[in-house]
Formats: sequence, structure tokens, C-alpha cells
Amino acid sequence: MIRISTGQDFNFIYELYMHLEVNKYLLYEPMSAFEFNPIFSDLVTKKILYIFEHQGERAGMFKLIPLTHRTSHVAYLGGLAIHPSFGGKGLGTQMMQEILNHAKELGLLRVELSVVAINQKAIRLYEKAGFEKEGVFRKYSYLKNENLYLDEVTMAWLA
Repeated sequence: MIRISTGQDFNFIYELYMHLEVNKYLLYEPMSAFEFNPIFSDLVTKKILYIFEHQGERAGMFKLIPLTHRTSHVAYLGGLAIHPSFGGKGLGTQMMQEILNHAKELGLLRVELSVVAINQKAIRLYEKAGFEKEGVFRKYSYLKNENLYLDEVTMAWLA
């Protein structure tokens, strides 16, 4: 089940964003809960942060950001992660199916994302869900703690 995130989800979202196995694939550098709080509050206020639940437990998260005007049929999918304690159970596939079903319900015809090129596991998941590679942004993401630039693969799903 997917649902819009609320203030009650702060600890789960913060811990998942900052998890050592997950953080390098997401947008935000490691930071304190105090520093993350305004980011979280903004995402919740905009109603673009979602929780994926499995058997009544928070298992994953994602952002679905609708575009506007001539691109109002498009949304950007980002910050997608399954908590490592739920890994290897097929929940990534289930979450992707639910996201795309929700996108269809919203009338979206295109969902796009970018993924760090070294994250082959995620790329395979997205391809399995029907996303296709569209290009590469070279040296797009910067991991400050590792002083490392990473390429991002752009992908899209079309209804």
C-alpha cells in the first residue's frame, strides 16, 4: 500500500535517507535530524512524499512530483528506496507496480526518473517495471564525503 507521508513518518524517512546502504543513491548529503527537518516538512507540505507499507509496516518511500502546464501529464519519481531490512523480498517490484498504478489514476502519461549509473540493481528494477533509458547526465551527482562525481541515467515510463 502507498500513502502520502505525514509528520508521523519523520523518523522512518530520516533514517532511510541517512542509512549507509541507501544514502549515496539519494539526493541529500548525510545530515542531522535537525538539519533534515525543514526538508522533510517541505516535502510533507507539498504532499509529494509517499510511504510504501508492507503488512502494516513502513517498508519504503518515494517522491512523486507532478509537473505543470504543458507537462502536466508528467511526474518526476525520486527518492525511491526500500529499507534494507525489507530487501530481497520483491517489495521493490511491488512498490513500483503501486506507483505506476497511482500514476495512471492521476492521469499521468509519463513518469521520469534519474538513477546513479552505478546503481545497477535499481536500473534493473526500473527496467522490469517498464522504464526505458533515455540518456546519461555525466558527472551529475556529487558525493561530498567521497569527493566523487557520479553519472546519472535518465529513464522514463510511458503509459
